[in-house]
Amino acid sequence: MTMFSRRHFIVTGAAAGGGLLVSVSLAGCDRAGRSEKPAESAVGTASSRSAKEAPDLEPNAFIRIARDGTVSFVMHKVEMGQGTFTALPMLIAEELDVDLQKVKLVQAPPDNGRYADPLLGGQVTGGSTSVRGAWEPLRQAGATARAVLVQAAAERWQVDAKECRTAAGSVTHAATGRSAHYGELVDAAARLKAPADVPLREPKDFRVIGKATRRLDSPEKVNGQARFGIDVRLPGMLVATVAASPVPGGKLAGVDEAKAKAVRGVRHVLRLENAVAVAGDHMWAAKQGLAAAAPTWQDGGHANVTIASIVKDMEAVTKQGAVARDDGDARAQLSKAKKRVDATYQMPFLAHATMEPMNCTIDLKADRCDVYVGTQVPVLAQAAVAKATGLAPEKVQVHNHYIGGGFGRRLEVDFIDQAARLAKQLPSPAPLKVVWSREEDIQHDMYRPYYLDRLSAALDEQGQPVAWSHRITGSSIMARFAPSTVKDGVDSDAVEGAKDMPYGIADVRVEYMRHEPVLPTAFWRGVGATHNIWVVESFIDELAAAGGFDAVSFRMKLLEKSPRHQAVLKLAADRAGWGQRPPARPGRKTGRGVAVQLAFGSYMAQVAEVSVGAEGDVQVHRMVCAVDCGQVVNPDTVNAQIESGIVFGLSAGLWQEITLEKGRVVQANFGDYRVMRMNEMPQIDVIIVPSTDKPGGIGEPGTSCAAPALTNAVFAATGTRVRRLPIADQLKRA
Repeated sequence: MTMFSRRHFIVTGAAAGGGLLVSVSLAGCDRAGRSEKPAESAVGTASSRSAKEAPDLEPNAFIRIARDGTVSFVMHKVEMGQGTFTALPMLIAEELDVDLQKVKLVQAPPDNGRYADPLLGGQVTGGSTSVRGAWEPLRQAGATARAVLVQAAAERWQVDAKECRTAAGSVTHAATGRSAHYGELVDAAARLKAPADVPLREPKDFRVIGKATRRLDSPEKVNGQARFGIDVRLPGMLVATVAASPVPGGKLAGVDEAKAKAVRGVRHVLRLENAVAVAGDHMWAAKQGLAAAAPTWQDGGHANVTIASIVKDMEAVTKQGAVARDDGDARAQLSKAKKRVDATYQMPFLAHATMEPMNCTIDLKADRCDVYVGTQVPVLAQAAVAKATGLAPEKVQVHNHYIGGGFGRRLEVDFIDQAARLAKQLPSPAPLKVVWSREEDIQHDMYRPYYLDRLSAALDEQGQPVAWSHRITGSSIMARFAPSTVKDGVDSDAVEGAKDMPYGIADVRVEYMRHEPVLPTAFWRGVGATHNIWVVESFIDELAAAGGFDAVSFRMKLLEKSPRHQAVLKLAADRAGWGQRPPARPGRKTGRGVAVQLAFGSYMAQVAEVSVGAEGDVQVHRMVCAVDCGQVVNPDTVNAQIESGIVFGLSAGLWQEITLEKGRVVQANFGDYRVMRMNEMPQIDVIIVPSTDKPGGIGEPGTSCAAPALTNAVFAATGTRVRRLPIADQLKRA
């Protein structure tokens, strides 16, 4: 992956002897059927605000075809394992009629004006929007470029353009046997006026889209040539590692600088108000120097906070919340209900625990600064460094890299700001790479919020729900990123998956009550959907059990007005063998659980098959997932993203939580913040529903659907209803 500026891309292209440059307008794409923007649109709003740019500027990417036929595309997204660097070039290759291997990527510089995602309102990668946002404009760009190349060939040969055909980067005229590859035609094509409206291929004619395709970035990741942010090496670079106050709001009290500098290879001890870093010739020197420095802290006012005290505060929030949805009169129905079901659910704080811990390299000089990092928000990163260093934003160049796991964590710029402020402390300018240890990464994360949900439902004489009340208590990520997006007290992320609950219940009321804990909170893979879909699908399961109904047939009846929900539900249930006994496992109780959702524009159902031992240990043996994500670009990516999303969701459901004692995060590494291991992996069956509808997102839905399928399966096996995650210790106690 090449990284340089858009200006460099255009200028060097001209210097190399010309080529065809196509401007790709991203504005206004994917409007149909999407009246509400994803939760991460708050990040886009913040990004545009930081750059003092209106979020509705006309964004443009660029495609250049060189004289050798190579196609270069200025990539406005980042690659963090989701397959963007393959799927988006596939869109261009399809309509341009070129070999996918001929499409080369150039990482876009920070520029909201040209590279803003229309669904997010800024230059942001998140919200499972990459393919959704690029689906039409990149295909249109490829088709437009192909049209002018055909016209250039037709004029050269003095034939009708309608008689010309394209294939594999060449134009041919069958009647006369003439052929020219694109590189031969680009100079002539560049002088032609591009047609305003070029028809796109019908799905039946796709040659690239929809075909299983090997990831273009895999070879260099396998052979070690790929460069992530943590791999940066610069001449004269120092490496630092950092320790921040273990208590939120605490301050640095003291450091044994002499002992730190006595460690071989240590060069500097750098102080911030709430943190200390040791910089040395390499990471080992920095790590040993930091241990020798033995920093002490002033804990401040949060030293006695525990997870129990946070939950107690949340339970005390009983006032009426901000109303997100109010159909009919659910409160009246509940007050007179003869049969009523009530439940309280809790979801813990969660860390992102990305494989690549937080890191950033700053090369600060008097008049400019180069930033080497993997970030989902390059404009916000640029703005943070500009503010920390006092430089103008245009003097800050962000060199974006492959990201070793984002999951929403790299929508934040706290670690980038910290690195810039540490670089300013150096007594003489030198590149400084700041790398967080795994412990620092987990104990100073921006966490998925803790949620407490109270639900009630009224059932009629036939056991069918006629009223539904859902009260959500949790922190507001939106209020931090973009306060203007919080309308009438409702955080759209906090109610996602609850406000749009799909079941056909006449009277529905959804309320949101804001509660801010001492821990900072942020987006986490699946965002609000991971919270609310677990709660909604768990409570629907409770209602089915209360009425004596089968969990699948109960849902099917309530989803009569949503055939796409019903279709994925039936597919997953049939493939899983729903209605038949799970395979017997000696000494263990077995069960299946189901969940269905619409999230990020994709319909999905999952069935989990589990067994529970006498000591309460849970094994997940099989996960079946049916997904209708509209038109599939690369089936391999869809499968991979669902599989990884399921692992992410099961890990959280089974083991993961962040707790506090004496104001300090208890968990520190993968030993006490568990991720599913290879020997614990279930069999995963993925069924993709054929569709020609516009694509939905796929990076996050697998996560949000996994946990409810898991906990509903545990109930089917044991009769124990899990209302607080993670489940492992609860079952052992039970």
